[in-house]
Amino acid sequence: MHPNAVTVAQALAGLGVAGTVRALPEPAPTAATAAAQLGCEVGAIANSLVFDADGRPLLVLTSGAHRADTFALASLVGASQVKRATPEFVRQHTGQPIGGVAPVGHPHPLRTVVDVELSRHDVVWAAGGHPHYVFPTTYDELLRITAGEAAEVGEGKA
Repeated sequence: MHPNAVTVAQALAGLGVAGTVRALPEPAPTAATAAAQLGCEVGAIANSLVFDADGRPLLVLTSGAHRADTFALASLVGASQVKRATPEFVRQHTGQPIGGVAPVGHPHPLRTVVDVELSRHDVVWAAGGHPHYVFPTTYDELLRITAGEAAEVGEGKA
């Protein structure tokens, strides 16, 4: 198992999460590729998007069927600007690569917003710290383990 996936698995166990990190046959850097491998709706994939909110990291867990609205997010979190983070910014704040950022297992807790659209799915799949790894969870569990804020983060197709 990749070291990032081990870190995420340990964080999940410490948080009392029953779902375990598992390897996918192929990398899943997008919600569509993850859904295809898991045999689920793309909307059941929790896209982990890290944004730069006035220089601070903001983790947004959005349904794979949604595109995040950065203007709405800025208003929600009280930032003057929310923009896509660089790969270096993402790795600095999460220790994980884009395409595999997990909701947990970061060097420091990140402010997190969780898309209410994920609540439509009984099982939600989240990244496990690396593009080859995922774990099953629920919307409520994502809110709990991230101390996340439920919000509408966007609309339409990603």
